[in-house]
Amino acid sequence: MHITSHQYGALVARLALGVILLSHGLLKIIVFSIPGTVGFFETIGLPAIIAYLTIAGEVAGGAALIAGVYTRLVALLSLPILLGATWVHSGNGWVFSNPNGGWEFPALLVVLAISVALQGSGAIALKKLPLIDRFIPDVLKA
Repeated sequence: MHITSHQYGALVARLALGVILLSHGLLKIIVFSIPGTVGFFETIGLPAIIAYLTIAGEVAGGAALIAGVYTRLVALLSLPILLGATWVHSGNGWVFSNPNGGWEFPALLVVLAISVALQGSGAIALKKLPLIDRFIPDVLKA
């Protein structure tokens, strides 16, 4: 099978989003700590469960994207996290170098997630896990 430049482009987008999600999830665990992350979420009016779901979504979603497993589904499921990050940073101005980070970077990640959801996994992807494959709609398997 011949791999096209489109498939390599989808691979690059998928890996970029996956690495960023995974690194942000690990940052919340290793640097800020889980209790610290939960505390921050509570200071902005979000319940603790949202912090736990965000950490799990970023770590598991990032790893799944890197592996190329259910790329479209994972990219779509990352949108609430990324839209939430955009909301959290919205009051800090546009530029991410502003104090507490502006909203340009989270907004770009929203666009990247949409792009990955539209393109699929691209080249060099595991694509599916046999044990759960039957539960995933066909349109989300690429």
